[in-house]
Amino acid sequence: MYVPRNMQMENAEHYHTLIEDFGFGVLITQDLQVSHLPVYLVKDEGEKGVLYGHMARANPHWKALNSQQVKVIFNGPHSYISPSWYAVGPAVPTWNYAAVHVTGRATLLNDEQTLAAVHALVKQYEPALLDNEALMPADYQHKLAKAIVGFKIEITQIEGKQKLGQHKSIADQQGTVIGLERSKHPEAIALLAYMQQTGIGLGKA
Repeated sequence: MYVPRNMQMENAEHYHTLIEDFGFGVLITQDLQVSHLPVYLVKDEGEKGVLYGHMARANPHWKALNSQQVKVIFNGPHSYISPSWYAVGPAVPTWNYAAVHVTGRATLLNDEQTLAAVHALVKQYEPALLDNEALMPADYQHKLAKAIVGFKIEITQIEGKQKLGQHKSIADQQGTVIGLERSKHPEAIALLAYMQQTGIGLGKA
């Protein structure tokens, strides 16, 4: 990924936060198969963290995973940026966004490990569901576990980019914030929230 120096994420915490907030990743293997999957990060496992996920056993992509180097792309918030928001011209439209690319070595999990990984993923989004025996009885979970394949990816490289208009003038950044605030597009609202969370591109001296 092309990442200008002034758009690099500053530290691991920024990478981890984006992965945790936007955990629906794009998994790419060396044979260029692609799957869109929910994954979760264990930060304190391995040298740089470990990702866990699963896919349908009917998806042949899992056969390309074991002991192979793979890449996972996490797309954070993104939005169209109008040149009419800037203080002065000439200017052209652009797209601002944040993203993280993770490279690592994949390993397949056994059935027990796969079910544990599914539980950890559910716990991240809806912890109370794990105690709902009526909706998710244990025997039903074990039956469904046979239809999925779990995997983990030990991270060897991670890079992140935040193109949030930080290279623009203070006046242009402030105009962009106003434009995003007035926009009714969900993407614009999400991008502005991310900018406010990181404190980047807000036009503050």
